[in-house]
Amino acid sequence: MTYTPDAIRSITLSTLRLPLSVPISDAKVFTGRQKPMTEVAFLIAEIQTEQGFSGHGFSYSKRAGGAAQYAHAKEVADAAIGEDPNDIQKLYTKLLWAGASVGRSGVATQALAAIDIALYDLKAKRAGLPLSKLLGAHRDSVRTYNTSGGFLNASLDEVLARASQSIEEGIGGIKIKVGLPDSAEDLRRVRAVREHIGDAFPLMVDANQQWDRATALRMGRRFEELDLIWIEEPLDAYDAEGHADLARALDTPIATGEMLASVAEHERLIAARSCDIIQPDAPRVGGITQFMRLMTLADQAGLDLAPHFAMEIHLHLAACYPREPWVEHFDWLDPLFEERLETRDGRMIVPDRPGLGITFSDQARAWTTESVTIGR
Repeated sequence: MTYTPDAIRSITLSTLRLPLSVPISDAKVFTGRQKPMTEVAFLIAEIQTEQGFSGHGFSYSKRAGGAAQYAHAKEVADAAIGEDPNDIQKLYTKLLWAGASVGRSGVATQALAAIDIALYDLKAKRAGLPLSKLLGAHRDSVRTYNTSGGFLNASLDEVLARASQSIEEGIGGIKIKVGLPDSAEDLRRVRAVREHIGDAFPLMVDANQQWDRATALRMGRRFEELDLIWIEEPLDAYDAEGHADLARALDTPIATGEMLASVAEHERLIAARSCDIIQPDAPRVGGITQFMRLMTLADQAGLDLAPHFAMEIHLHLAACYPREPWVEHFDWLDPLFEERLETRDGRMIVPDRPGLGITFSDQARAWTTESVTIGR
């Protein structure tokens, strides 16, 4: 059988806002740097080809930036019309140069991420394969931990109840937020969760960049006795040297990377040996094309992997990492999709449906605030 060339006929871009049931607060709110989060903005890309194949992907932004992602995607998407959808890396480069005057990170590439992810979804569907199988999977399930039940706006009783619920649902780890101005309260909450879930159950903490170097070292030493899987973002996301010093000083692994918006920024982390566990986010770094570059670099450096947020995308990517990874369980996005990801025995099961294995729901359509189709 010979390959018949195809071409991208149209790209439909949509923006929507997902309301959160309760305002969400992490340490950035308690230190006065941000307001509680009430919604998440999404950029959705839906691609149609001349031969009738389709794919969809998404990017997102918390608190600000959703409108900017949508605006940038509208400006550059025309560069992909008429191109072969299978040439994904070529297309990424073409779209990048179409908007090169605003750079190669942040909004400029996060806008491309939705299109890039949609192209991979399309390619896997065309092959009749789950995305993980198209890319080359090492496993059919991935260790998973819950974050959405451990935010600082929740009382300790609520955090403990949600931890029990997560364990009952087959989730394999619990992460809670720290970084409060009152360090004693952080310690009280973490110790209570450790006692509640038992000494052997995986527990992580996340300071969301709110400690200085001295506080991070002091808190890290206090946490050593609790046998944590990792301490996440103890310092400013761009403090590669500080994270490296902390990683050398503590037995508890250091995890970071979620806030970085390019491969180049992650390369600095990796070169400085700033973490034991790297946490890239595919929509934030520009999509699957860029994330795969990062996975190669991280594996060469001997790092573990725990992608941030967007489990519907990252489950497939984590399944392709040579080392045993973690994937972050968030139930916030459930209303956007018809399907649900299965958790069992501490792991998230990679769906056997073609592509990403997700379909946008009627509710997602109802929350859409603007949409445009480029092409025909």
